[in-house]
Amino acid sequence: MALIEIKNISKTYIETAEITTPALKGITLNIEKGDFAAVAGPSGSGKTTLLNIIGALDKPTSGQIYYDGEDMTAIPLNRLADFRLHQIGFVFQSYNLINTLTAFENVEYIMLLQGRPTGERARMAKDLLGRVGLSAFMRRRPAQMSGGQQQRVAVARAIAAQPKVVLADEPTANLDSKTAGELLDLMKELNKEKGVTFLFSTHDKMVMDKADKLFRMKDGSIIN
Repeated sequence: MALIEIKNISKTYIETAEITTPALKGITLNIEKGDFAAVAGPSGSGKTTLLNIIGALDKPTSGQIYYDGEDMTAIPLNRLADFRLHQIGFVFQSYNLINTLTAFENVEYIMLLQGRPTGERARMAKDLLGRVGLSAFMRRRPAQMSGGQQQRVAVARAIAAQPKVVLADEPTANLDSKTAGELLDLMKELNKEKGVTFLFSTHDKMVMDKADKLFRMKDGSIIN
């Protein structure tokens, strides 16, 4: 059984009674446990909308999405936040770190929300920040770090949640090519060593080349 099964997902945004925008049109795809996969396409192709639906940040207009066989479209809204907290890690192109917290605190915070013990949180945060090469930056706040360093913190935070899958929405978009390549290599290592499943949305050829599985999108549809 696939980790994520997407069956005939469509999404239409209704602006007015007369104006509707179809963002996704009958998307069907599977993500297996341990995949390092990417959804690629130009801006406006629907890839971010698809990731938001997979991440339970949005609901489809029609179709089903299954995690380990459970129909996510049937889960009530009051359970979705808890599902996201424990099952999905997020990495965004804008980093989405909490500016008032240090790198250590940003990584620790997700585990605090999960209710994990203080000692476990501290050990995991230190270990992961070391793993992403930021042992010397643990006490720095986001404004004191480069974009690449902030994105490394975001990756460590996503992994700290011990999710089934990490969704990375254009994670290299704000990085130079050298930093982007190093970040992708790091995520690939985490994918292999820790068995973390990654799914990217991207229009970056470097990400496409690194992906083991590639889905191409255009105008809200999968074209391969």
